[in-house]
Amino acid sequence: MLRVGYKQLDTYAVWTADEYFDLEQAQRREFLRRFDRLHEWHRYEQLPDYVAFLAAIRTRVQKGLARDDYLWMADGARKRYRVVVNYASDDAAAILMTVTPAQVEALKRQWDKINRRYVREYRIEDGVEEQRRERNRRLFARIRDWTSNLSDEQERKIIALADANEVSVVFYKLRYEDRLRRQREFLHLMTQRGDPARFQAGLRHFLLNWEEGRNPEYDQLFKEWEQKQGDLYAAVARMLTPAQLATTLGRLQGYMDTFTELSKRPEKPVAAVR
Repeated sequence: MLRVGYKQLDTYAVWTADEYFDLEQAQRREFLRRFDRLHEWHRYEQLPDYVAFLAAIRTRVQKGLARDDYLWMADGARKRYRVVVNYASDDAAAILMTVTPAQVEALKRQWDKINRRYVREYRIEDGVEEQRRERNRRLFARIRDWTSNLSDEQERKIIALADANEVSVVFYKLRYEDRLRRQREFLHLMTQRGDPARFQAGLRHFLLNWEEGRNPEYDQLFKEWEQKQGDLYAAVARMLTPAQLATTLGRLQGYMDTFTELSKRPEKPVAAVR
């Protein structure tokens, strides 16, 4: 599915952009033209790096995951995100320069819908117990995605670990508020499009420095949350059975094999010998 989906990423990307901005036909064509260039660069220049990154993760998992390994992986993901932003932000700015006031309103409506879903999924307006049940459901889904199954005893231990590594109950509420802050900052940035150079630089800065401007309480809690997530997943890794560990390593190898295959450049046809 990943192999098929990656090859069709342009279709998904333009569909997503259209869902947010209700693009006009000319904008869709320009989006696809610029996205195709990004997609080709990412496929042949970035996927090999992802293979190397996953291979290093696989080695760390085999040796036994520790908190520092989790933090190293999180930092590695952020670094690779920034590589893509540095490559693509000027093209993104060029497309956003064409967005009309009506399309900005379409964006707001889409955000409203997604924000309501976030509140519902994370139980922001519910009590602590409801939030914990939803946290456990998400946690089990993530772990099963890599191990295929969990025993009842493992689930009980994971709940105890999650409770022991829980940060303040206001964490997800503050995270939601930070999400709204970022949306407001983006809308303000869109008012600066009368100066293309300033807008281009501002967009790049906005995409690269998402932590900037955080509520200090949320910033501190986020750092604490990330450390505790490292402790949690390291403890989960230690309780895996040999079969579950093999499933996890197999999943990693599967991604590596897929990215390796996708990153192969097509062979040039050999000219016919006359």
